[in-house]
Amino acid sequence: MLEAAPSRLEVAPERPRRRWSVEAKMALIEETLKPGANVSAIARQAGIAPAQLFGWRRKAMRTGVVQGEPQEQRLGFVEVTPTSSSMIEILIADVVIRAAADIEQNHLVKVLRAVRQA
Repeated sequence: MLEAAPSRLEVAPERPRRRWSVEAKMALIEETLKPGANVSAIARQAGIAPAQLFGWRRKAMRTGVVQGEPQEQRLGFVEVTPTSSSMIEILIADVVIRAAADIEQNHLVKVLRAVRQA
């Protein structure tokens, strides 16, 4: 009886493993931190898997080597309770959104997302 077990090394194409310098990694990570950056597109352009670049970025942020988006730039939601006025105003960058105080939360979320994407 013969037993054969294929080895991954036997069927894998022979490619030398690339080594990325710290400077090259940092340049790619800093590019991903720019406003509106698409991490997957940056990774594809560099010829690496997006998961690899996300991993480098996550590690750099966790160790404090780079700082992510400042807290005031992040989109967040707060509880809104109606007051005596029947209108609320929300300012995002240079856009003012005026909505009735009794607007449904799901509708307001859609409006805010549309403004952020514009």
